[in-house]
Formats: sequence, C-alpha cells, structure tokens
Amino acid sequence: MQVTLEAEVGRTTGTRPSRRLRRTGKIPGVVYGMGREAVLVSVERSALREALTTEAGLNAVIRLRTGGEEDLVLVKEIQRDPVRRDVLHVDFVRVDPKATVEVTVPLVLEGEPEKLTREGGLVEQLMHEIQVHAPLHDIPNEIRVDISALSLDEPVRLKDVVLPEGVTCELDPDESVAVGYVPRGVEAARAAAAGGATPEGDETRSGAAEEG
Repeated sequence: MQVTLEAEVGRTTGTRPSRRLRRTGKIPGVVYGMGREAVLVSVERSALREALTTEAGLNAVIRLRTGGEEDLVLVKEIQRDPVRRDVLHVDFVRVDPKATVEVTVPLVLEGEPEKLTREGGLVEQLMHEIQVHAPLHDIPNEIRVDISALSLDEPVRLKDVVLPEGVTCELDPDESVAVGYVPRGVEAARAAAAGGATPEGDETRSGAAEEG
C-alpha cells in the first residue's frame, strides 16, 4: 500500500529545537539512502500517524514530498518516549521502486488443530513476526500460518509456512512458529487419574526436546 506524506526541510538540529518542533505538532526526522545526501525534515504528527495506521502498518510505502522533490521511502526507525510512547524522531530510508526490500511482517495463525484438541492441548505461538525479503510494491500486510496439523508431537515450523509469491525468508526453516502443550493442571489430573506422580516444572510442549 502506498500513501503520501508532506515533509518540510531545513529544520534546526539539537534537543531544544526538536522539543519546540514537537510542541507545534511536528515530528523531526531524516531521509537518507540510495547514495544520496541525508536530508533533515519534519512531518505533521497527525499525518505521520495516519500514514502508519493503514493495514500495511510500518511497512507502508510512503511517497514523501520534500520541497520540490518526491521520494519513495519506508520507515526505518521510530524513536519513542520510553514512558509516554510519544514519537520523538523518525528515520525514512529511500527505496528503489523496483527493489526487493527487507521488512518485518506479522504472522497470523489460522486453522483448527483437531489432533491437538483431542489430546487436550493448547496452542502457543512462539514466533509472532518474521523478517522477509519482498518486492517493494508486494509487501504482505501479514502472513497466515496454517496450524491444522499441529499436535503435541509435531510443532509448526517455518518450513511449513507458505510465503506469498516473490517473498523469501532466510531464517532457519526448522525454527518453530507454534507448538502444542498440555496445561499443568490437565497433566496433573491425568497423572492422578492414572495413579502416577504429579508432573513438575513447565507444561509439556511439542518439539521441546529438539529446542533445548
């Protein structure tokens, strides 16, 4: 998704000028990349929020207008106040419209793990987002992960995730995205019913032995 954002150039650097700028409803920032000189800018806080609250989130492709120039950019970094979480500064990186870019995309679980349910287990999502390489204009808003085959014995791994066309991931394909586990209370009840010892420690999870 592509959005347009207006930026002003020529802001004054320093802590005090930045504070004054934020008091007027603007956020200081910088634009850099593609072998060109970095440019100091400021953007309206409300406009920035609007640009980054689409379905694409922080991966929105922004058409940034700075004076008489226009660049395609992605948000590289946002600095926030550690307490109030207000945006203090934003970094924009210029991107080639034909380039493949590295972005972080959320993982969304879908499907009903019937075998896990019959085993009395629950789902634990270990990985909520992944870094992928994607064409600039085909960055997925999210990647859906089918967990219907999940069981106590077999987690869902990265190699099981179907990536959109043109999207690649360089992470370990055997890394677990979601595992099944039996809550401690259920495990204790089963042990008591079977006349065995009450299990100690954490819940039983699929793939636990493989993952240390």
